[in-house]
Amino acid sequence: MPKLWNETIETHRSAVRTAILDTTAALVGEQGLASVTMSQIAQSAGIGRATLYKYFPDVDAILDAWHERQVQAHLKQLAQVRHSADGPERQLEAVLQTYAMISYSRHGGAEAARLHQGQHVSHAQQHLNDFLADLLREGAEVGVFRDDVAPDELAGYCLHALEAAAGLTSREAAHRLVRVTMSGLRPPAGTPHLRPEEIG
Repeated sequence: MPKLWNETIETHRSAVRTAILDTTAALVGEQGLASVTMSQIAQSAGIGRATLYKYFPDVDAILDAWHERQVQAHLKQLAQVRHSADGPERQLEAVLQTYAMISYSRHGGAEAARLHQGQHVSHAQQHLNDFLADLLREGAEVGVFRDDVAPDELAGYCLHALEAAAGLTSREAAHRLVRVTMSGLRPPAGTPHLRPEEIG
C-alpha cells in the first residue's frame, strides 16, 4: 500500500478518534457520566455505532482516553511554561501558577475521582514530581531554594499543596496558595548551604 494512502488513512482515523473524544467530553459535561450512551456519542460525532465500537468498547474507555490526552497536554503546557521564564525561581513559580490553575479548573465529584484512578495518572504524577524536583535541585544549587530537604520531597510538597486549589472559590485564592507554597521552598534565614551529597 502506498505511503501516501497509509498517511491518509491514519489522518482519517486520528480525526475520527479526536471527534469521539471531544464529543464524549462535551456530552458528559452537559448530561453527566451516567446519562451518556454509545448511541448518543455516535450520533453527536456523526459516525455509525459500528464505527464507534471499532475505536472504543464503551463510554468508560473513551473517557479514559480523553483524560489521558488532557494529562499529556497539561504536561506539555507545564514544560512550555518552564522554558518561557528565566532562572529556576521564576520558572518554578510560573509552573506552580499554571499547575494551580489546572487544579482550580478541574471538575470535582465522583466522576472526576474515577478519571484520576487510571494508570496514566500515576505515570504522569511521577513525571511531574521528577520535573519539579529537577527545578528545585537547580534552584538549591544556586541558593534560591532550601537544600535541607531533598528535592523530590519538596516536589511532593508542592503537588499536594496545590491540589488544594481544586476546592478553592477563586483564581486569586489559587494564586495566594502558590505564594504560600513558594515561601516554604525558600531557604530558612541563617541556614547554611548544604552540598547535594549532604542531603539525606
